[in-house]
Amino acid sequence: MLTHKRRDLIVEYINEKNAVTVQELMDEFDASAATIRRDLSVLNDEKKILKVFGGATSIGSLDVTTVEPSVSAKAKLNTREKDAISKYAASLIIDDDFVYIDSGTTTLEMIKHIENTKAKYITNGIVHAKKLLEKNLNTMIIGGKCKASTEAIIGPDCIEGIRKYHFTKAFMGTNGISITAGYTTPDVDEALVKEEAVRHSYISYILADHSKFGQISSVTFADIGSCCIITDREAPKNYSAKTIIKVV
Repeated sequence: MLTHKRRDLIVEYINEKNAVTVQELMDEFDASAATIRRDLSVLNDEKKILKVFGGATSIGSLDVTTVEPSVSAKAKLNTREKDAISKYAASLIIDDDFVYIDSGTTTLEMIKHIENTKAKYITNGIVHAKKLLEKNLNTMIIGGKCKASTEAIIGPDCIEGIRKYHFTKAFMGTNGISITAGYTTPDVDEALVKEEAVRHSYISYILADHSKFGQISSVTFADIGSCCIITDREAPKNYSAKTIIKVV
């Protein structure tokens, strides 16, 4: 297939699907990863599609978010739903668990519900570590660069620190959940930390209220099937077919 023809078809495919992964495009067009990434870069420069980490989205999509709201702004959203989700998540912790708690407002809410004092806890959330210590829990915090807007620790040192550990459970926040784009966040540095935490956990839970479904931020940190979802409303059936979803 000629290059220009393939690229035209890729644009049509992305516009139809709204969001796709590099692997999906490789399978659809029988092309290598290098070829697809090169095509996406050209099409992104031509403003025909929006290239994101791990794939691409339609340029006309209204669901792609590139801005991270402040912690104070997010904390005011869906508070009742977050409380129910976080309470159930905390109940999953058992003795001898080695728990990773991601930065984020729902995971922060979870800490007030934690009752297990025999588990060990590690986090990249600055406020999270403080709250864990206030409850006299066995607490560790990952070292690295501090990001003011999300009160999270990020960067290469943080990622390297996570690589040393193997968590029994990870409780993760996300900005968006999509069948094609997976779990997403607007910031590349935070996405890399989240990706490493999921990779080093026996089981990972995404704590997300119903508003996160169908939303796509600019960077994917995990595929849809790699984590279980804890949420407050029944998800569309196409999500339930891809991963385990607990509605609380």
